[in-house]
Amino acid sequence: MSDLTHFIGGRKVRGTGRFTDLYEPMTGAVIGRAPLAGAADVRAAVENARAAQPGWAAVNPQRRARVLMKFLELATRDLDALAEGLAREHGKTLADARGDIQRGLEVVEFCVGAPYLLKGGFTDSAGPGIDVSSMRQPLGVTAGITPFNFPAMIPLWMAAPAIACGNAFVLKPSERDPQTPLRLAELMMEAGLPAGVFNVIHGDREAVDALLDDDDVRAVAFVGSSQIAEYVYARACAHGKRAQCFGAAKNHMVVMPDADMGQAVDALIGAGYGSGGERCMAISVAVPVGQDTARALLEQLVPRVESLKIGLSTDPSADFGPLVSRAHLERVKGYVALGVEESARLLVDGRDFRMQGYEDGYFMGGCLFDEVTPDMRIYKEEIFGPVLSVLRPQSYEDALGLVNAHEYGNGVAIFTRDGDAARDFASRVQVGMVGVNVPIPTPLAYYTFGGWKRSAFGDLNQHGDDAFRFYTKTKTVTSRWPSGIKDGASFVIPTMS
Repeated sequence: MSDLTHFIGGRKVRGTGRFTDLYEPMTGAVIGRAPLAGAADVRAAVENARAAQPGWAAVNPQRRARVLMKFLELATRDLDALAEGLAREHGKTLADARGDIQRGLEVVEFCVGAPYLLKGGFTDSAGPGIDVSSMRQPLGVTAGITPFNFPAMIPLWMAAPAIACGNAFVLKPSERDPQTPLRLAELMMEAGLPAGVFNVIHGDREAVDALLDDDDVRAVAFVGSSQIAEYVYARACAHGKRAQCFGAAKNHMVVMPDADMGQAVDALIGAGYGSGGERCMAISVAVPVGQDTARALLEQLVPRVESLKIGLSTDPSADFGPLVSRAHLERVKGYVALGVEESARLLVDGRDFRMQGYEDGYFMGGCLFDEVTPDMRIYKEEIFGPVLSVLRPQSYEDALGLVNAHEYGNGVAIFTRDGDAARDFASRVQVGMVGVNVPIPTPLAYYTFGGWKRSAFGDLNQHGDDAFRFYTKTKTVTSRWPSGIKDGASFVIPTMS
């Protein structure tokens, strides 16, 4: 067992206050400790970031992009080791861990285009002898607060554009699986990033509040539950910071009567149970339209859920591994018990699953509810586990109404062969990311990622063009070079006429 450190000013800094144990989800064993930063630790990270940022901002965008290119090379070199460490600490399978890292690296690849993405505008002779130009400039010190479920992807989604834009960045990763983010910061340094530009502090609410209250932190990005997202957004805004905060989800998959049922079932299995359901884009609600569609869907879906293979993170044949912590395992099981109390019909119950030889691990099997209704808590609230609920609307309009009435609007999918239905659905559904015969419609790096309603707080999304807007401020310059002719004073708003 070893103690992790913070990463401040380009070096490892030992914790001096509280610590939290780190657990291996497969075994339940303690594998280390992480320090929990206090206000002084946070301040040290911010001061180092503030000192390093002006020099980094002065580096031209092309040279900043070269550092990111070198980081991509190093991360690819170490991909297997990164994935093994991530899988051990989080519990997801090795294949899923590699995917976690790869989706983060795709955003880094996009950010290599910073020289183009940071271009301003210029208008020659906007008025007599007057030129107008605009430029994007970095904000200064920025911060990210990331969740346990994607310990590589989401930190890179935040850090890469922030750094590419010339900012310094302070990361507060989840205290449940902080080793991978720490390693990513070290690789950034190896790639040539100056000391202090990328700092990592571990911690809980005390560290979060210190970041939110620090006047030198100009922007905060957050991913987690909606309750905390709203809290972070409100507190950050109260201190005059920019904030983009992403919260919970309840992602529906509408299955139309004309859908390819085999394809729909495959999609529900992968999107509903992959990574143990610990994804903000996981499908947690199946919405077959009409009773005949529901019967046909469940006829194939039930045996597939029953035959899911739950295994070790290192087992390449496992469909998913353990959940991230014992507390989270008990929370998910509690929701299953609640669903039974609410009179939902539990068709598959995976709560009693035990992994032979790993009885202390955080394992459970897949669960499947039928006859769920919109008033049930298992429908209204995010479970974040291998639990799928089936609702049975009678018509397409009823299905669309269900999705639009839900308080969360992160992702949604429709499975159909009807182009008119798909087009109408994509136009009318009140959700930020829509899939047509695609169950997890996570956009590619050059589009933006973000939900609607209580799934997101703030005006700009993650990655894509929005990331470069979020991490920069626009300055507009109106200039005139007088020829020596005196025009006299003007007492009206200039019109450039």
